[in-house]
Order: sequence, then C-alpha cells, then structure tokens
Amino acid sequence: MFVLVEMTDTVRIPPWQFERKLNDSIAEELNKKLANKVVYNVGLCICLYDITKLEDSYIFPGDGGSHTKVHFRYVVFHPFLDEILVGQIKSCSQDGVHVSIGFFDDIVIPPESLQQPAKFDEAEQVWVWEYETEEGAHDLYMDIGEEIRFRVVDETFVDTSPTGPSSAEASTSNAAEEVQKKEAPYTLVGSISEPGLGLLSWWTNS
Repeated sequence: MFVLVEMTDTVRIPPWQFERKLNDSIAEELNKKLANKVVYNVGLCICLYDITKLEDSYIFPGDGGSHTKVHFRYVVFHPFLDEILVGQIKSCSQDGVHVSIGFFDDIVIPPESLQQPAKFDEAEQVWVWEYETEEGAHDLYMDIGEEIRFRVVDETFVDTSPTGPSSAEASTSNAAEEVQKKEAPYTLVGSISEPGLGLLSWWTNS
C-alpha cells in the first residue's frame, strides 16, 4: 500500500532559515511542497522518509536564498493492482460505491464489480446485494459507514496542472462548467465480486 519513491528536486531555503541545520530546513520545505499532494503517475505523497544526497548550494544574483539539489526518498500511497484493502463506505450513487480509507477518499467500486445480482435502492440511496439462498433472496444493504473489503483492480491518474488561459471565444459559462467537471488527480477502482470481499459483516459470524 505504501512505497518508497526516490525523487530529486531543487530546494530554495530563504535567508532567515540559514541559522538552522540545512537538513532540517530542506526536510520542512519538501514536506510543505509534497505532503498530501498527488504526483502524476507516482501516487499520493505522505511524508519525507530520508535525504540520501545533498549537492552544492548556490546563491544566485538578486535572490538571497540558497538553492540546493536534493536526492531523497518519500513515502507514497500507491497500492499495487490486486491488493486487498479495507475501507469505509462513504456514499453510494448510480456510479457505484464510493469508499474512503481515512486519508484517501477517491475510491470507487463500479456496479459491475459488486457482488451479483446487485441493485440500487433509490429510496435509501444504497446498493443492495440480492443474496440467493434456498429460502429465497435476502437483501444485504451496503450502508454508509460500514467497513468493506475490496480488491484494487485499476487506477487512474489525471494531469490537473494548469493548461494556460482558454481561447478568447470561451465563455464564462463554459469556464464554470469546466470547474464543476474537475476530476480527482488520482482514483482507485475496486472490486468486491468474489467470495470474502464486500462488507466485513457479511463474512463474520455474529
């Protein structure tokens, strides 16, 4: 679920921090820049693990800060495909079951990846597994807040970096629509379509 990623960056330290140890100042700046941010095709950055190499620092004309090229390792949330995770149901919609694991909410289990047969209850706004038994079908509700075990089957990265100003012909309404359609930079797709997956309460003895 968590991996160590080797990264390189040039860190600027302002003059008023020169009295501190260089490593401490650089660690603080790296966490300010990366912690809780998604790096494209890498994952969700959590915290700095260690600094492996510091190159020479430079001060450029007109800038009193020092610039240091840093080689470091960062803790990143990036589950591998087919990994089993446990989270909580955040909400349900026609698009599927939306799951949170506390620090990361962009997880969706699409309808075709639920235990089958499944239906969406419009009144309760939850998905229901119509579990077949010899006595007939039993409705097992996927209520909000319930713990759910799922398999990671896919991931999607979206480049959300600025694309520059739009053309002069673009209207204000179009710009507003683009804001509304803003996608999450990193999304996991899960599946519970096999025995043992789904709500924990389904598979534990009462």
